[in-house]
Amino acid sequence: MSAVPESLPTPADLAVRHGWRTVLAFGAHPDDLDFDASATLAGLAAAGVRVELCVVTDGDAGGFDSDGPGAMTARRHAEQRAAAAVIGAADVHFLGERDGHLEPTHEVRRRIVELMRRVRPDVVLCPHPERDWESMQASHPDHLACGEAVVRAAYPAVENPYAYPELADAGLDAFRIRHLMLYTAPAARRNLTVDVTGLEDVKLRALDAHVSQHPDAPAMREAVRAKLTRRHREAAGPDAPAGSGEAFHLVTVNGDGVIAGF
Repeated sequence: MSAVPESLPTPADLAVRHGWRTVLAFGAHPDDLDFDASATLAGLAAAGVRVELCVVTDGDAGGFDSDGPGAMTARRHAEQRAAAAVIGAADVHFLGERDGHLEPTHEVRRRIVELMRRVRPDVVLCPHPERDWESMQASHPDHLACGEAVVRAAYPAVENPYAYPELADAGLDAFRIRHLMLYTAPAARRNLTVDVTGLEDVKLRALDAHVSQHPDAPAMREAVRAKLTRRHREAAGPDAPAGSGEAFHLVTVNGDGVIAGF
C-alpha cells in the first residue's frame, strides 16, 4: 500500500508553525508578486500576519497601452496599490529603479537593507536568484537581480551592524531575518508548496488590477488557474484531492542553533 502524502500547509499553518508575524515581499516589477505569491500572501494576511510589499523597479518598460514611461510608472503604481488592497497588504513601497536595468549594486542593497530594518520582517519573499531554464519569462534579468540583491541584503548585511553604518546611526539597528521564501524557483529547488485552495479568486482579482499588462485577460486567468492546479498536483500527488498551490524554495537563514558566521 502506498503512503498517503502529507497534506500541504496552508498560509495560516506556516504562520503558526514558524511564528511569523510580519512578512516583507519583494518583486522586481509591479505584478511579479501577484503572479507568483499573492494567494499565499493573501492567506497570511487573513491569518493576521502583517504583509508589506516592495516593488524594486517602476515597471516603466512594460505594458501595451501607454503615453510614455512617466505615465506608465504612475499607472503601474496605482495598479499595484489596488492589487495590494485586494490581498490585504498593509503597505506598498516603491524603490523606483529603472525597469530592465536592475543590478544588485551596493546602493540597491543598501536601500533594501534600510527597508528591511524599518519593517523588521520574520520572513522575506523575493524572486529566486537562480535562472530557471524551463521558464525564461520567470527568469527575467530584473527578477534574478532582485533576488540576488534581496538575498545579499538578508545575509549578512541586514544583521551586520558594520554594514551601512549610517543606517545604524539613524536608529535602524541590525537584526536577524529568520526565513526566506524564494518564488520562481527552478524545480530542483522547490521544497515548499503552500495549499492556497480557496484563494484562487483573490489571486485573480489582484492580477486583474494590472490591466495595463494583460492584452488577453481570459487567457491569463486560464494559465494562472492551470499553474495553481499543476503545482498542487506535483506536491500532493495525483491521487490527492484537487486543489491549488504556490511553490517556493524555503530557506532558513537564522534557525535554532545558528550562531554568528556559522
